Amino acid sequence: MPAIKQPNIAQLVRETRQYLKFSQVRLSTMLGVSFHTINRWENGRTRPSPLAMKQIEKLLQQMGEPGEALLAKYF
Repeated sequence: MPAIKQPNIAQLVRETRQYLKFSQVRLSTMLGVSFHTINRWENGRTRPSPLAMKQIEKLLQQMGEPGEALLAKYF
């Protein structure tokens, strides 16, 4: 998986969450991280670990066509 720039990761996480109509809390539960972690990702303060990026990628693949569009846009 190629590296993406920090602002793009923040936007990817935000767009994914908004498309799914999930709160930061619900997405954090789904990915096995804290709410604060999702918040820091979306605000660009930190970036997901390689394991978390794989989980995000898997979630996008499970979303079907919309997720594939986000994968193409950010990866």
